[in-house]
Amino acid sequence: MKKLLVLGGLRYALPVIRAAHDLGAYVITADYLPDNIAHRYSDEYCNVNITNLEETLRAARERAIDGVISFACDPGVVTAAYVAEKMGLPSAGSLEAISILQNKGRFRSFLAEHGFNVPTAKSYSSIEAALADAGLFHWPVIVKPTDSAGSKGVNRVDEPAKLRDAIAYALSFSRKKEFIVEDYITQQGFSSDTDCFSVNGELKFVSFNSQRFDRNAENPYTPAAYSWPSSMSEAHQRELRSEIQRLIHLLGLGTSIYNIETREGTDGKAYLMECSPRGGGNRLAECLEYATGVKLVENAVRAALGMPTVGVEQRPYDGFWAELILHSDRPGVFDSLWIDDAIKDAVYERDLWIEAGTKIGGFKAANEAIGTLVLRFDSAERLNAVMDHISDYVKVVVRA
Repeated sequence: MKKLLVLGGLRYALPVIRAAHDLGAYVITADYLPDNIAHRYSDEYCNVNITNLEETLRAARERAIDGVISFACDPGVVTAAYVAEKMGLPSAGSLEAISILQNKGRFRSFLAEHGFNVPTAKSYSSIEAALADAGLFHWPVIVKPTDSAGSKGVNRVDEPAKLRDAIAYALSFSRKKEFIVEDYITQQGFSSDTDCFSVNGELKFVSFNSQRFDRNAENPYTPAAYSWPSSMSEAHQRELRSEIQRLIHLLGLGTSIYNIETREGTDGKAYLMECSPRGGGNRLAECLEYATGVKLVENAVRAALGMPTVGVEQRPYDGFWAELILHSDRPGVFDSLWIDDAIKDAVYERDLWIEAGTKIGGFKAANEAIGTLVLRFDSAERLNAVMDHISDYVKVVVRA
């Protein structure tokens, strides 16, 4: 029986555990929070700080694991690559390649060095150095930690006078106390944040979507919904597919799932914003399986265990799909989820994670989601009509 070490214990690890069990693997989940939900479903729990490379490696060696994965768990991606490299286990690529992808500053520099479209960007560990460079950028700018995900610590800044506060906010979410400042790219249509998959260095499955935001949320830069297909032009989708493939070749990557963020700018350029060798949060891989039948989660587990992938290929969407990240725009006590009868025929899956009476926040980051709602429509027109006015159809009811 192969042993799979899963870094992180949040609910996004649950489909990974199910897939591993279906493949006959023994699953060990690891983090420093024993009450996390995923540990209830694994075969063994290991209490370890997954950002500590040596501590995690020691635990992996003690358990003689056959594979390691950090799925939808950004803090563990570099650690997984480190453990895999030290133990000779399957990995998306070398530790150096994964480290470039996982650090926003290094990634921007790599893209610029190799001729990709990139915004003006620079990473810092000093607030004063960034303030002195204010003239380098084309305002407004985005400030974010170099080493965090889920929109934690991200802020748009419209003028230099507000830069210091935004940096302090970003640093509060950075383990390495590093941040990046970059030009804000005004997007054409919707940006995209979805999953792709390569096999032996060849991009076999690519997806683009429409990433939607809730302007009324406490953090309007936290993704609040996704829909497939994407609003992006076919020409830019072809260009970005080629650029993603070029990136994979340049970094010597092999077989892996990726969470990839892209954007079509009003300047007429297509931008590759982020590429992380892990499944995305917010159940993106699961939604893509619903829409296409491609089993991305299972194949990510297969890749981690050194097993051959099965059925990773480009397939059309069966319908028009949307996923809502259920949340409240303000803190309070959860009362109920209201769904208008007009869209009940479109509800494919309702996955609520909390019960009435639970205290919830105002959606400052992805970890304040309270569930997901997956919708399937028969036309793009109906999807857009609903999604453009989603607050009229779905409400998270809270009380003070």
